[in-house]
Amino acid sequence: MASLLSEHELVKSIACLGFPFHPPGKPENFKGDHLAMMEKPCLILQGERDTFGKQEEFAGFSLSEKVEVSFVPDGDHSFKPRKSSGFTEAQNRQMAADRLALFIKGINDMEEVSA
Repeated sequence: MASLLSEHELVKSIACLGFPFHPPGKPENFKGDHLAMMEKPCLILQGERDTFGKQEEFAGFSLSEKVEVSFVPDGDHSFKPRKSSGFTEAQNRQMAADRLALFIKGINDMEEVSA
């Protein structure tokens, strides 16, 4: 829902942790059309096998150049991997937090340059 507030004047950027592109099993009910027109920086952290939008589906998604997508290895919607993947939930959550921190730092650095 945060991405729908992107036009608000107080919103400088958006971060989405597990974007619901469509209901599970219903890719025809796409909910991300507005992302094609996004004008502010947006980071989407998405599990590779998220049933709300799997990595292999992204080739068909139209996203603005302002939208950056980072995939969490073997993660589901909550970034939890399968045990057989070799990844742990803690590793995936840390990776997501680290990626989010870099995004926030980048936004803050851009504000300092333009100030």
